[in-house]
Amino acid sequence: MSKTQETILEIDVSALKHNFEFIKSKLHAKTKVLAVVKAFAYGTDATIVANYLEQLNVDYFAVAYTHEGVNLRNAGVKTPILVLHPQIVNFESIIDYNLEPNLYNARVLTAFIAFAQERKKVSYPIHIKFNTGLNRLGFWENDVDYIVEKLQKTTALQVVSLFSHLAASEDLNETNFTQDQITSFTKIARDFERNIGYKPILHQLNTSGILNYADQAQFDMVRVGIGLYGFANDMKITKQLKNVMALKSIVSQIHRIEPNESVGYNRAFKASGFMKTATIPIGHADGIHRALGNGKGYVTINGEKALIIGNVCMDMIMVNITNIDCEEGDEVIIFDHQKTVNDLAKNANTISYELLTAISQRVKRIVK
Repeated sequence: MSKTQETILEIDVSALKHNFEFIKSKLHAKTKVLAVVKAFAYGTDATIVANYLEQLNVDYFAVAYTHEGVNLRNAGVKTPILVLHPQIVNFESIIDYNLEPNLYNARVLTAFIAFAQERKKVSYPIHIKFNTGLNRLGFWENDVDYIVEKLQKTTALQVVSLFSHLAASEDLNETNFTQDQITSFTKIARDFERNIGYKPILHQLNTSGILNYADQAQFDMVRVGIGLYGFANDMKITKQLKNVMALKSIVSQIHRIEPNESVGYNRAFKASGFMKTATIPIGHADGIHRALGNGKGYVTINGEKALIIGNVCMDMIMVNITNIDCEEGDEVIIFDHQKTVNDLAKNANTISYELLTAISQRVKRIVK
């Protein structure tokens, strides 16, 4: 009997540990590691991942939004949590749950100073982000004097870290641009430290940055996201990492299709001859991209590839099993290896990040 009896996402914490230790092996002994666990830890389960990494003595966590940090605190996570994109409406929750906001422009800086003072906070930990070329969030280099002036007028806040984000750390054709970003951030940090009178933690490198620029820009801390979950933008490195998640399901029903019969919505597939199909309980509401329908995507059943036929439904897909020996109830592998994830992402004209983070929360998570 198949060990899988429903649609599940297996999370392999031993693989997570391997990847964490692999990344740490690229760093100096004193360099801190911030684990990025936003978007349900890249589609896995943020509470499972964070609680496990906390046992491995990770130094920091980062989430995108305040409610993600609140969920981690409610799950018992005690490690410092950086909220990368806080909104003013969530400042009360940030302080109530001891989260640390990224303050990235004059509006949020001014608002958080006022809120922290109102709550009578002293040296509340904050992080300041600078834009060095990604042009997404962050103060500019010439904002240093303004920020320092604002901070020196209050005792409510303490800058824990300064950081920036590389725009193309994975693309060695953009090395000059990346080095310019590193140079810009180094100057910003030097000016800020001189004016503020103390040294915050500095960090700029993401997973690709660690792999390509650790010698130049390791600073005090690095931020690891996709690398924790088994992926790098360099296939040679990806092969040294381990896949953390496996998406599995089962064969619900087998159909025998006659010539000219159609399968699925809009009759998008029509059989040219006699064939067999398997219906699998997973669909676009679970994270199977609709672009993977009509032969672009596949699953694996008993070691054989089975192409998705017709349109992907909300809760189901149908696959061609004409030449596959299988039965109802047999296990179906949607992916259990980085290569499969990358294949499916390419076929859907997207990237592995989107494929992984799209896995619905209605899919049951199981720790392997």
